[in-house]
Amino acid sequence: MKESTAASWTFLTNHGHVLLCIHRDPGIRLRDIALQVGVTERAAQKIVADLAEAGYVQVKRIGRRNQYTIEDSRPLRHPLEATHQVGELLEVLAAETTLELASRTA
Repeated sequence: MKESTAASWTFLTNHGHVLLCIHRDPGIRLRDIALQVGVTERAAQKIVADLAEAGYVQVKRIGRRNQYTIEDSRPLRHPLEATHQVGELLEVLAAETTLELASRTA
């Protein structure tokens, strides 16, 4: 398989990537979300607004920063995944991240 083909798509959408960033750091800045996901800051802002409007994320302003809360009991949106909750997906991905970090520091 060509390497360029392998890197041209991912299994999660940018909305999923943004949720994962927020899950890892509920006080993350939009600029940092954009950098981690690989989108513009404006695109990150739009995705967070989509997630908030749909009830997946609550945004609370604290001083000059936002604090995010994920509603992890919300169902995944696609009919094939609708029997699962957002929290299930984030738990799996967060567990993987924890294992990766542990192996790097060992």
